[in-house]
Amino acid sequence: MRDWTWEYGGYDPAQERLRESLCTLGNGYFATRGAAPECTANSVHYPGTYAAGCYNRLTSDVAGRQVENEDMANLPNWLPLRFRTGSGNWLSPDTHKLLDHHQALDLRAGTLERTLRYEDENGRRLAVRQLRLVHMAHPHLALLRTEFTAEGWSGEIEVESALDGAVANTGVERYGQLATRHLTHIHTGTSVPDTMWMRCRTSTSDIRVGLAARTVADVPAEATTRHEGLRVAHLLSLPLTAGRTLTVDKTVALHTSRDPAISDPLHAAVDRVGRAPDFDALLASHRTAWQQLWRTAELDVPNSAGPILRLHLFHVLQTLSPHTADLDVGVPARGLHGEAYRGHVFWDELFVLPFLNLHFPEVSRALLGYRHRRLERACFAARDAGRAGAMYPWQSGSNGREETQQLHLNPRSGRWLPDHSRLQHHVGSAIAYNVWQYCEASGDTEFLHTKGAEMLLQIARFWADAAVYDETLGRYRIRGVVGPDEYHDAYPGAKEPGIDDNTYTNVTAAWVLARSLDLLRSLPEPRRRDLFERTGLADAELDLWEDVSRLLHVPFHGGVISQFEGYGELAELDWDGYRDRYGDIRRLDRILEAEGDRANNYQASKQADALMLGYLFSPTELQGLFRRLGYEMDDTAWQRTVDYYLRRTSHGSTLSSLVHGWVLARVRRAEAWVFCQEALAGDIADLQGGTTGEGIHLGAMAGTLDLVQRGLTGLETRGGALRLNPVPLPELSEYGFVIRYQGHWGVRLRLRAGQLQITVPESDRSPIDIALLDRTVSVAPGESCSLTLPVE
Repeated sequence: MRDWTWEYGGYDPAQERLRESLCTLGNGYFATRGAAPECTANSVHYPGTYAAGCYNRLTSDVAGRQVENEDMANLPNWLPLRFRTGSGNWLSPDTHKLLDHHQALDLRAGTLERTLRYEDENGRRLAVRQLRLVHMAHPHLALLRTEFTAEGWSGEIEVESALDGAVANTGVERYGQLATRHLTHIHTGTSVPDTMWMRCRTSTSDIRVGLAARTVADVPAEATTRHEGLRVAHLLSLPLTAGRTLTVDKTVALHTSRDPAISDPLHAAVDRVGRAPDFDALLASHRTAWQQLWRTAELDVPNSAGPILRLHLFHVLQTLSPHTADLDVGVPARGLHGEAYRGHVFWDELFVLPFLNLHFPEVSRALLGYRHRRLERACFAARDAGRAGAMYPWQSGSNGREETQQLHLNPRSGRWLPDHSRLQHHVGSAIAYNVWQYCEASGDTEFLHTKGAEMLLQIARFWADAAVYDETLGRYRIRGVVGPDEYHDAYPGAKEPGIDDNTYTNVTAAWVLARSLDLLRSLPEPRRRDLFERTGLADAELDLWEDVSRLLHVPFHGGVISQFEGYGELAELDWDGYRDRYGDIRRLDRILEAEGDRANNYQASKQADALMLGYLFSPTELQGLFRRLGYEMDDTAWQRTVDYYLRRTSHGSTLSSLVHGWVLARVRRAEAWVFCQEALAGDIADLQGGTTGEGIHLGAMAGTLDLVQRGLTGLETRGGALRLNPVPLPELSEYGFVIRYQGHWGVRLRLRAGQLQITVPESDRSPIDIALLDRTVSVAPGESCSLTLPVE
């Protein structure tokens, strides 16, 4: 780990899947895992290529039931490039003597370099260097350069460059019983002697895919083309002279029928690869594109946290780049890096968009556009459930229907269990929150008054309809849901799933209702009238929203917020006993189920639930929310609540340590860094036990970036000002970053030694109001100011 380079030395089959995920290259349009080009998919290697938004549905026979699942399809593998000396066997790290092996991911340039040395059956040594990129300026292109050097011998080398359509979705072991073949109608051919092509389509979504690959060497070569079933290959026979390096370049183009401005994906791919410039020109334009991204998202963090944060930012930008702004896609929870969660869109944008809002707001807007285009489907789902408004799905894919599986496998017990996570209706509040945050940061009132307003109002409508008045309590209640915790999907012994009055769900629902009312009051009258007419809103409905937003029930027990009604009555778990018996108990739910028990029986949470409120809202805003609901939530009560759940959380999600680090920075600062470190290490150390090899955790990665951007600075974009309330940790007390705020590009903030410096670049924009606790200053373009932080 260096400032801009992520390196792996040696070859370790047990770590290969993890390395492949973390060495994935992408550009927001498609991405390819960092697998060795000379290796095929097996228990060690998994070369996967995924295009954003390319989903396909298959039906599987699971536990005697027909179950339909939608997956992000693994597309034809463009990587294959294998080689052998003379007529020997194809060289691979699993079959031949590997003298050296080194991998370096250059974050600044967006390239992956492999250097290795093989020894063949006859003792001849071959040095190989490969440089790979997925082009950031031209999102349909990828490039693989391979250099061969014979050490102390001369002779012939054979190189095979291929496109492989015999791929399946087999990258997640626990999905092994599900149908895996998503591609059909695979055809191959050649256009010109050095260019081969492949076309296919997904079996049910009927997305047509076209690939073309141009393979050239820097010496004259004998070349033949082979069509072998679902594979097409160019075979090159090349003369190799001792001590001289021979180079083979493979340039690939990928198009799908989802692309705009093309007539046919195959023709587009063949045309594009034929027009693609040479290696040096492609590498130069690729590096320039990455340089511009790094400038826009500049992050200067010292010590060991800096390189990890750069790696996280690198993977966020590879999944959600400016190219994403042209696509109809959401935020895939595991990036474009693997097949875990089937490439679905959950609530992870809640942790991703706050970062993008302040750097690439056009990408945030596009991701919210994905949700808006599926608003009608969310309204259909609510209507089918007997509700008004919009009920967004917990898992979304191609068209916005609920993609949560009916059953999930516990790998520890081998049993298929009912999956009730679709009851996490709080995803609607996350979408509303993201709309509001985006508009506050960008100043995009056009979006807020149109698409944003339509989503907010329909989500508010759903919550008002879901809330039922309880005469005994004199309050509204929301029953039968699942909170962010996910361990608790029913009460002990209950026949029906769901729990009542999840605090996170109720408080965020109240927030949505209150913000929707604020929005309606601020809308221009013609637009307000249009919305009322289109949605059938009536004043009586708004009176109900006002009422519910002030009277939603929040349960308490023992002076702390209850995660849900009845949480405090559940049994206490023997935490020390389970840690002694199992060591890692992050997935406590699986352990208990394998024992014939259920997490539903205990005061045990998978991840932050009630404490998520401290992640979304500043202390001042959170206290205001509780006051609106008729409850007092002072600092002491909140700290008691934090302490209570800190002792009862297993952190079975990479998001949990992030949220706890964020919350503890303002409550128990001395302990915050432990959780911040765990959040930073989540994927690089694969703390969840083998999950990173199936795809990175995009929300957690983006969340660590937002931790230093907003969490530790207390940065809020609220009320037309940048509001700051820093809580620098001793381990991270000096750092800087730039943001984009309401049309100001490159606003620089730097925290150091009790000072906060803000620099606004020159432009014709209005000054920025900066609020620090009880004072506000105005900083004009071209000016800087330094604010002294209060001493604690």
